[in-house]
Amino acid sequence: MTANDSLGRFLQRKHLQLFEKLYPFQVSLDEEGNARFHLRVNNSLMYIKPENIGSILIQTLVDAANKNLSIPAKKVVISVPAEFDDRQRNFTKKTATSLGLEVMRVINEPTAAAMAYGLHSVPSLRYIVVVDLGGGTLDVSLLNVQGGMFLTLAMAGNNHLGGQDFNQRLTKYLLDIINKRFGRSLTNKEDKQTLRLQVETVKLELTRQYTSNISMTISSFEGAPLFQETVSRTTFEDLNADLFSKVLEPIKTVLNITEMDKQEVHDIVLVGGSTRIPKIRELIRDYFNKEPNTSVEPDLAVAIGVSIQAGIIGGMWPLTVSAVERQTKVKKIHIS
Repeated sequence: MTANDSLGRFLQRKHLQLFEKLYPFQVSLDEEGNARFHLRVNNSLMYIKPENIGSILIQTLVDAANKNLSIPAKKVVISVPAEFDDRQRNFTKKTATSLGLEVMRVINEPTAAAMAYGLHSVPSLRYIVVVDLGGGTLDVSLLNVQGGMFLTLAMAGNNHLGGQDFNQRLTKYLLDIINKRFGRSLTNKEDKQTLRLQVETVKLELTRQYTSNISMTISSFEGAPLFQETVSRTTFEDLNADLFSKVLEPIKTVLNITEMDKQEVHDIVLVGGSTRIPKIRELIRDYFNKEPNTSVEPDLAVAIGVSIQAGIIGGMWPLTVSAVERQTKVKKIHIS
C-alpha cells in the first residue's frame, strides 16, 4: 500500500499494519478515518496527509513542465487507478485544484495505457487486457473500446506482487551464498542496502542479457572482503518461478467473471517496469497464444496516454478522438 492507495480512503487498523511493515515511520488515522504519516523533521513531529504528498508530486511535475514550455501549465489531465471510487477521484482533483490547476479530465490508468498504444482510435469493437505489473502491485483490467469509448468490464489484481518481491528472492539467495562463503551472516544495514541496490541493477540487466555480475565490498566483515557473484537469467527465473506464475491468476479471473474466452481478446497491453522481464512476457504470450503489444515503453505507457488525452483536449494532437469512459460499478477482485 502506498500514499496514492490511501488517498481519500477510509482506512482500518489492518491497513495501517501494512504501512508499518513496509515503511520506517508510523501511520495513524485522523478523526475522519483518513491516513496521516508521522515524520520527524529537525526533532519536530510532523503529520503529513496523502494529499500533501500528492501536492508535492503534482507541483514537481508542473514545475518540470513549465521549464520546457513557453507558457505556464494551468490545466491538467490526471490518471488514477481504475479501482479508485468517487471519493478518491475527488480527493485527487482537489489536490490539483489546491495548486491553482484546472483539472480537464480524470481518466483510468488502463485507459491511458491503451491510448498510448493507439487503441482509442480503432473504429471497430476490441477487447483489451491491460497487465500492469510494477514494483509492488499487479493490476489486470479487461476493457472494451470502440471509437474512443472505453468500458471497464472487470478488474483483478494482487496488491502484494511486484518487482520488489522478485528482488527479495534474489537477495535471499545471495545472502545465503555470503553466509556459506564467509561463514557469517550479513546483518549490517548499510551493506544490505548496497546489496539490494545491486540486486535491482542485476534484475534490470537480466531483462536484456543472460548473465549479470555483482561486485561489492562487505565493509562490516573483517578485512572488508570483496563479494563477487555471477547471476544468470535462469537462476533468477528459477528463484521466482512460483511468483511469476501468479501473474496469470488475475488474467484468468477477469476472463472467467466475464465469461470470455482468451481467444476473444484482441490486444494485450503491458504496463509497468516488471513486465519487461522476459519470462513474464513468455508466460503471457503462451497463455494467450499471442504476442503482447510491447511497442511502448511499459514504464511510460500511462504517462504517454495521459499526454495524448491532454493534447487532444488542448487541440494540439493530430487526432480528434479522445477517451470517453463509460461509468461502471465494476469492483476490483483482490487475489493474494
